[in-house]
Amino acid sequence: MKLRATVAAVSGALALSALVVPAAQAAGGSATPSKSDILKIREAAQRASSGRTAFTASGATDAPYDMDVTFSNFKITGAVKVGTTNHVATTVTYTLTHGADVDITAADFLTGPYIYKGSYDAPDNMLFGDNPATCTATSSTTASCKGNIDVYPAEGELMNSDAGTWHGAALAIAYNGQDPTSSSFDITKVGYADQGGLGTTLVQRYSKLTVNASPEPVTKGKTITVTGKLSRANWEDNHYHGYTSQSVKLQFRKKSSSTYTTLKTIKSNSTGNLKTTTTATVDGYYRYSFAGTTTTPAVSAAGDFVDVK
Repeated sequence: MKLRATVAAVSGALALSALVVPAAQAAGGSATPSKSDILKIREAAQRASSGRTAFTASGATDAPYDMDVTFSNFKITGAVKVGTTNHVATTVTYTLTHGADVDITAADFLTGPYIYKGSYDAPDNMLFGDNPATCTATSSTTASCKGNIDVYPAEGELMNSDAGTWHGAALAIAYNGQDPTSSSFDITKVGYADQGGLGTTLVQRYSKLTVNASPEPVTKGKTITVTGKLSRANWEDNHYHGYTSQSVKLQFRKKSSSTYTTLKTIKSNSTGNLKTTTTATVDGYYRYSFAGTTTTPAVSAAGDFVDVK
């Protein structure tokens, strides 16, 4: 289940509801939970987090109880590069430590990683995995877990302002036989644990870069004009648009070489276009290369060969 947290009030609830469907199935529920079933857990989590640290349910009425589970050794790729339409899955590993009273082998015990933008207490957005993580016990109280963060840019999960640094977190839910699709569902019997600040990653707007060097062939000593465009994904309209006012290097490598040398650095214009000139010397390949930013990954165009006569 893919959910976007737009206000802090529902952040903890979204974390719970992200794993509701698998939980219902594991607990023996024959029907997929309805929206009202999910809202039941959301509202309880909202009440539980009101006036306290986000996701903390201690002391709340009709809310899940605090479960003795913590998380560590959270590992995620340094950058998640997201385009306009394709599903992106990023693997996360972490260690789950639990009390002796927590049965992580139970069919309705679930855990999973997620990442959030902004503060842990009031995240601007959150991204989860489609499925719970898989865990392997490494001792009587620890387990090694592996799960995914699944991103669907075409489904409106991201705004352009979401690009940049995100933080890692993980949660666990013990349904203890409770089926959220049942009229007898008792949320106070559900265990819940959540922990943020486990790591960081960049969620970036996928970039593209083109190049065209002309004329070809060209006489030695004559001028070569090199054009191109730097663009990046726009998560709000699912198209690529020019990345403006960015420093981009024009590079060249001789036909006999495997190494590119920077000839000059120029900036993309107001539409992301690039244009400059250089002098033809020997046969070789021209390309543009962009070093990247925190919001947009580095990219280099494939070299365009020019035959010098």
